[in-house]
Amino acid sequence: MPVHTSLYQWTTVPTEFISADGIGFAYREYGQQNGGTPIIFLNHLAAVLDNWDPRIMDGIAQTHHVVAFDNRGVGASTGRVAESIEQMADDAITFIKAKGFDKVDLFGFSMGGMISQEIALKKPSLVRKMVISGTGPAGGRGISKVNRVANFELLRGLLTRQDPKVFLFFTRTDNGKRAAKAFIQHINERTQDLDKKITIAAYRAQLKALKKWGNKNPVDLSVIKQPTLVANGEHDRMVPTLNTYDLAKRLPNSQLIIYPDAGHGGIFQNHKDFIKQTLNFLANN
Repeated sequence: MPVHTSLYQWTTVPTEFISADGIGFAYREYGQQNGGTPIIFLNHLAAVLDNWDPRIMDGIAQTHHVVAFDNRGVGASTGRVAESIEQMADDAITFIKAKGFDKVDLFGFSMGGMISQEIALKKPSLVRKMVISGTGPAGGRGISKVNRVANFELLRGLLTRQDPKVFLFFTRTDNGKRAAKAFIQHINERTQDLDKKITIAAYRAQLKALKKWGNKNPVDLSVIKQPTLVANGEHDRMVPTLNTYDLAKRLPNSQLIIYPDAGHGGIFQNHKDFIKQTLNFLANN
């Protein structure tokens, strides 16, 4: 696939807005000149547009049309935050349709990977391929306890004056600590046109949605026929890595990547390899 020079990088691409079903969705879009199937990025717990790693975004946007958005009530998007993964998927479908896309690839990290699964179940004709990381299936082991882990590390971050993602996304090994420091630097590179921070109400609503997802009865994932790249670090504390293996086993057309000495944010720690593997996966028929 040819590489085209984008007018923007992730740190400079402007925030835009589109309205649908009474919701004003904030989004950022670039790489349109690459053509092909747009890739919709679906974010993690408590995240807004500014929390995507520019290394991942720019790495994929060099050859693909990239679109990331804030779901309803998150960041600069309007409306009341959904309290279920299913409703978040419905809202994402609303956004995708408002953009006029009839076929997309999905890139879901953590909670975004759960939303991706729901979109594929609800609207299979809309999805060509999926890339999901640090995530798990409905009813997956330990997912209903994400709120305990997240709140504990949030407090730990406050006490140590560090971003909680340092503890949530990375191991405490030397490699993990170095990767955490680099990641925090990356997501703070954007200095203008910043998104609104997550509100406490939005964070609580998302925790409620994750608990429901974790307590939900397992669903038949064999009906998801789309090629799916499933990735994680081998030591994910937020969504235990055994859920990644479970997903790869239950999705009939999946490929699995597990990064050693890495946690929930394994794709950020190993972004060079992950981008290479993702681009190969998206290019293959």
